[in-house]
Amino acid sequence: MPEPGRSRDILETLVGFPTVSRDSNLPLIDWIEAYLDRLGFRCHRVSDPTGQKAGLFARIGPEGPGGVMLSAHTDVVPTEGQDWTSDPFTLTETGGRLVGRGAADMKGYLACALRAAGIAADGRLAEPFKLAISYDEEIGCVGISHMVGHLDDTIGRPDLCIVGEPTEMALVTGHKGKTALRCTCRGSGGHSSMAPDYQNALHLAADVMAEIRRLQDRVRESGAQDPGYAVPYSTLHVGRLEGGTALNIVPDSATLDFELRALAQEAPEPLLAQLRDAAARLAAAAQVDHPEADIRFETLTFYPGLETDPSGPGVRRVMDLLGSDEVKKVSFGTEAGVFAAAGVESVVCGPGAISVAHKADEYIDIAQLDACDAFLDRLVASMTTG
Repeated sequence: MPEPGRSRDILETLVGFPTVSRDSNLPLIDWIEAYLDRLGFRCHRVSDPTGQKAGLFARIGPEGPGGVMLSAHTDVVPTEGQDWTSDPFTLTETGGRLVGRGAADMKGYLACALRAAGIAADGRLAEPFKLAISYDEEIGCVGISHMVGHLDDTIGRPDLCIVGEPTEMALVTGHKGKTALRCTCRGSGGHSSMAPDYQNALHLAADVMAEIRRLQDRVRESGAQDPGYAVPYSTLHVGRLEGGTALNIVPDSATLDFELRALAQEAPEPLLAQLRDAAARLAAAAQVDHPEADIRFETLTFYPGLETDPSGPGVRRVMDLLGSDEVKKVSFGTEAGVFAAAGVESVVCGPGAISVAHKADEYIDIAQLDACDAFLDRLVASMTTG
């Protein structure tokens, strides 16, 4: 087991666990829990409903709420179909970079956080040092949404949460939320030579898609705007359409998967209500001749957006530690939105670049690990009595 002095050694171990979201992360959680136990942390495991995955809350230092919590997820995206030049689950150094699945997103930060845990364990903490280590972030912040309800009765609510998604150590105070939905359309099937006698479910799905596009136009023209984002308004996107079995059969069912990425200042439900109303009108029109026609929506995943006040005490603290008062917003979502919705002042700041995440030969610059280590060293020093 690596000593808590080198993030690179810890990262090598973390990358060696193939924690793709579809698979169990328990071997990695076992390793992290043993590591933290050895340092004197109090660990609380939170299992998922299947018992095949788990997250950890851990703390050291004074009892009770308050303190700073570092947050990271353990799961990574798959590597199938990607052209890697090395084993993705073996950390490889090349040209000042450490290559491996999850090196940037976000085992690099997790390695730095575990190293910082060792430093905190050796210090005289004036406030608690806490960790949140989750599962299933990559499929919609599912794990932390389950875990967050256990925060108060395990390690206590922190004053500040730093989620270490890759921002190249820039301080992020905002991101959009995401609602992923499935629309299921029911029609009536039959021989395509008599197509007008039946209700084509794919046609219904296409009509729903047209309503989604019309709603996007309205949001772009008259919805909330935030110039802090590259796309300054809430967005709707259809990612998958499926239906039908053969060209000569009118399909009786179709599914359409889509997402809404909403600005934190624009509640998603009123927008989705407009879409449901439009779908109800489409279904009613189809039911005149085909009573079995139906359109239903199902929410697959949801996480809230983030809009942290740049003048808040936690943000100012991170600014001081970074030596910069610059803040930014990012287009991707994080677990920070979940913590913020639970009443924890939350920011995003971590090593590595999101532009290389989820790709073949994902990497983190060694210099980025070093920068994160230096930042966390200053954080721990600010938490100690000297």
